[in-house]
This record gives sequence, C-alpha cells and structure tokens, in this order.
Amino acid sequence: MDATSLATLWATVALVIFLAIAVYIKVPRLIAKALDARADKISNELEEARRLREEAQQLLGQYQRKRKEAEQEAADIVAAAKREADMLAAEAHKKTEDYVARRTALAEQKIGQAEREAISEVRASAVDIAVEAARTLLAGKIDAKVGADLFKASLQDVKSKLN
Repeated sequence: MDATSLATLWATVALVIFLAIAVYIKVPRLIAKALDARADKISNELEEARRLREEAQQLLGQYQRKRKEAEQEAADIVAAAKREADMLAAEAHKKTEDYVARRTALAEQKIGQAEREAISEVRASAVDIAVEAARTLLAGKIDAKVGADLFKASLQDVKSKLN
C-alpha cells in the first residue's frame, strides 16, 4: 500500500469512527432538536406577526370608522350652522322690513298731521285776511255801529263755512 491509499484508509476509518461517536452521543437528534426549536421559534414569530397584523388592520378599520363618523358629525354641524344662519338672516330681514314699515307709517302720520296743520293755518290766515278786507271795505262805506254788527255777522258766516 502506498502512502496515499494509507492516508485515505485512515481518513475513512476516522470518518466512520467520528460518525459512530456522533450517532452514539445522539448528535443528529440534538441537531434535529435545535432545528425543530428554531423552526418552532420562527413559526411562533410568524404567528405573532400575523396576529399583530390582524390587530393593526382592526385598529385601522376602527380609526377609519371613527374618521368617517367625525366627518359626518362635522358635516352635520356645518349644516346646522347654515340652517341657523339662514334663520337668523331671515329673522333680521323680517325685523328690518317691520322697522321700515313702522318708520314709514310714522312718517306718513307726521306728513298727514303737517298737512292738516298747514291747511288749518291757511284757513285761519284766509279768515283773518277776509275779515280784515271786509272790515276795511265796510269801514269806508258804513257807519261804526252798523259796521260792527255786519262785521260780527260776516265773521260768524265765514267761521261756519270754514268749519
């Protein structure tokens, strides 16, 4: 036998002895247990990740529902505010119209009163002027006693016609 085959033989024998010792001390079982433990750990981590993902999706769904509810509530608040603003504007418009109508009626009353007073003043002035003119005319034509009686009669006649 040459040296190479002898070295190969010893390497083979050493390998067989090593494998026998490994089998004797249950190394494959230890490796299998370690691999099984590692696989269990990875499986547990995957299961945990799956559970966390499901929780995250549930939370996302809850937050989306809450966001939609908040948006709806905000829209309802805006609509209520618009309705209230419209009511206030209509009420203010009505109050303004009522105020203008009252002020117009009051102005018309004052104008009517002023017209009546002006007519009364014109009548009084007309009476005074007519009386004065009659007195002047009669004073020149009639004596004093007859003039006074005629004046009083004319005055009564004019007053009765004007009133």
